[in-house]
Amino acid sequence: MKVEIVSKMENKLLDRVEVNFKIDHDGESTPSRDAVKTALAGSLDMEKDLIVVSDMASKYGVGSTEGYAKAYFSAESAKKYERNHLLVRNKLAEKKQKAAKAKKKK
Repeated sequence: MKVEIVSKMENKLLDRVEVNFKIDHDGESTPSRDAVKTALAGSLDMEKDLIVVSDMASKYGVGSTEGYAKAYFSAESAKKYERNHLLVRNKLAEKKQKAAKAKKKK
């Protein structure tokens, strides 16, 4: 698996680095978010736990995946600015349980 950073932009207002990336994975399955976070952490020299992979799209039959990720400088910034479902997908937060609905009497 080879990671290429297509574009990189530092967003000081939101305390993060925004990255568009391309991964070549010929003969392998589409990499998991965790594998992508590990590869990006090495390329960006940042902590794996502070990277949020927002989007990944694999190309059919080609063996490459393009995506978008955000690397935060602190966990507080990630939790403040990211949507909850992305934090859950990237294992930075736990899923909130919904309260059980009361049954109506007929």
